[in-house]
Amino acid sequence: MIKRISRGKELSVVVMNEVGALAKTMSFLVNHGINVEAVAGYSNHSGDQGELTFITDNNITAVNELLTNGYENIRENDVIIIELENRPGTLKNISELLALNNININYIYCTTCSGGCPAKIIISTSNNELAFAILGA
Repeated sequence: MIKRISRGKELSVVVMNEVGALAKTMSFLVNHGINVEAVAGYSNHSGDQGELTFITDNNITAVNELLTNGYENIRENDVIIIELENRPGTLKNISELLALNNININYIYCTTCSGGCPAKIIISTSNNELAFAILGA
């Protein structure tokens, strides 16, 4: 089921909710050789701002590049990164295991891949330390 599990840091950055916001942000990163491994995004209720949340292969360079290019509201958050088999039931099993241990999933986003490569699930929970211990056991 779980192929690999690690604790990690995601970046969250506030952006204007406008056409090309994601493309502009990703350009800053890719132009400095930074790979974005997973991403989620949404706009606020008024619709004027959005937030992009992502996992990179180099957060230090990513933060420096974003700050250099005028991004001001950047946060780094603790998350659990899970690589698991891309088949029916794997996410169900993980979420049930956390629920049985009274651990709430605050949020989740993921990537998938056909052709045998693993799915990558990023979660933040009410107790990341315990969740990591349970899932990594």
